[in-house]
Amino acid sequence: MLERVTDSRASDETRIDRWLCAVRLVKTRPLATRLCEGGHVLVNGMPAKPSTKVRAGDRVEAFIADRERIVEVVRPIESRVGAPIAASCYVDHSPPVVPDAGPGVMRIRGEGRPSKRLRRELERLRRADDA
Repeated sequence: MLERVTDSRASDETRIDRWLCAVRLVKTRPLATRLCEGGHVLVNGMPAKPSTKVRAGDRVEAFIADRERIVEVVRPIESRVGAPIAASCYVDHSPPVVPDAGPGVMRIRGEGRPSKRLRRELERLRRADDA
């Protein structure tokens, strides 16, 4: 597989939908195509169609799975490779993931109706979030 990435005959550019799938930023190529068509992918600041070509040095900004990803293309590859090789094909400039601070009291699914005390605590938290 490594020879497909480092092949000297390989082209110096590839389609953005194929590249997103090859470097494992998205699970499938049809998903990458839908992201491009929906306007969630920018290449060098311009909206990208699925057929947009990317080269080494291009900056790709994508909104994938409720997270903003900003990556710089190091190597344009077309076929899906292992995770360590895929990670070497781009430089990640994405902002860090901020953990979502959920409510202090959470219902456990399947335990039935909340008690009066738990219901009042949940209502108090909802009112605090609205204010």
